[in-house]
Amino acid sequence: MKFIVILAAVAAAIFLSGCATGPPFHVAVNGLAPQTVSSTASSCVILPGNQDVTPDNLQFREYAAYVERALIRRGFHPASRLEEPDLAIFLSYGIGDPKEHFYSYSLPIFGQTGVSSSTTYGTISSYSDGFASYSGTTYYTPTYGITGYSNHVGTRVTYTRHILIDAVNYTASTSQDKLVPVWKCAITSTGSSDDLRRVFPIMLGAAAQYLGVDTGQTIAVKLYKDDPRVLRIKGIPAEEKQ
Repeated sequence: MKFIVILAAVAAAIFLSGCATGPPFHVAVNGLAPQTVSSTASSCVILPGNQDVTPDNLQFREYAAYVERALIRRGFHPASRLEEPDLAIFLSYGIGDPKEHFYSYSLPIFGQTGVSSSTTYGTISSYSDGFASYSGTTYYTPTYGITGYSNHVGTRVTYTRHILIDAVNYTASTSQDKLVPVWKCAITSTGSSDDLRRVFPIMLGAAAQYLGVDTGQTIAVKLYKDDPRVLRIKGIPAEEKQ
């Protein structure tokens, strides 16, 4: 019984902890840029990079607002309608097909493991001829615990989400009639959620500090949905975690 109580307490603690922050998200960020790239006074306009997605697409506009907040924190600013932007920022995004993964696990089997003690109760009957008889019953107190394990096979489904942000020189691209890249940032994450709208600000929060930066390699970032970096992308004020 004591073992069951402890197990229940541990499960409750895990549940409450999960409610506080949820599972962590693992994001991979890869930035490419010349070492001389500077965001100082760079104006930009955000355009859709996905085929058949127009600037007035509601989902694109939502995602573009997140990207704009991230760019502003990096020193960029949105170009006004009366000025020619320094950069055209092409935003592409998507989610891959589901992938099924198999895994094995064991569960304990509970049962009687032995006897901790025994108690005997009985009565003695005597007769007039001098004989006596005894009858009794012995009660055993069993102990319980893990008697073995059962093997099982489970499945889980994951999705790969991606965001690609390409910055090109607007003036050079229009005059040369081809894209002239300045920097780019590729962001990927694999997990159980197929809701890109939910995951997008989390992924961008992990990558915001690397926009316009040459990372030199893929950077692994772990964060939670209520991380201050994510809240800022959503426009929710938050203090930087120490």
